[in-house]
Amino acid sequence: MFSVLMTLQEVVSNMQSEKPDSKKEKTPLRSPQGDNFDFSFPKKEKLTNKKMFEALFTEGKNLREFPLKLIYLNTNFKDEVPVKVAVVAPKRQFKSAVDRNRIKRLLREAYRRNKPLIFNNIEGNFAFIFLYLGKKTPRFNEVDAAMKKLLEAFINKEFHEKID
Repeated sequence: MFSVLMTLQEVVSNMQSEKPDSKKEKTPLRSPQGDNFDFSFPKKEKLTNKKMFEALFTEGKNLREFPLKLIYLNTNFKDEVPVKVAVVAPKRQFKSAVDRNRIKRLLREAYRRNKPLIFNNIEGNFAFIFLYLGKKTPRFNEVDAAMKKLLEAFINKEFHEKID
């Protein structure tokens, strides 16, 4: 029995020595443009500053693509991220927290999937708020299509007008 136990310990030690490092680096996903791009939505990209949030509503410019509205402001962040984002689903329109949370999840996912449009085409730092304007709980494909059009409209308005 002792020899079997030693054999098992040897096997375990061999497995641990051959075990790859548990802290693997994330391999970035590929963006539609073909280069490596991180599609995650980390905490540092979330807009949490209350003063910035209020400044967006008072001083921000806006674009609409039903059922979404984008409020944005050119700002300076101390972080290295070019864009900070917040999503809003109105409590007045959606009384149930479950519905509001679903809408916010859909907005975040649509933004996360279309992030390469923004990150590859802007200069400077921006703060964004995405507002949901619809009266019914949307489907993801509606939100995703509207998000893509909204981000393209933002790029055209802010950066292509300055070039002309």
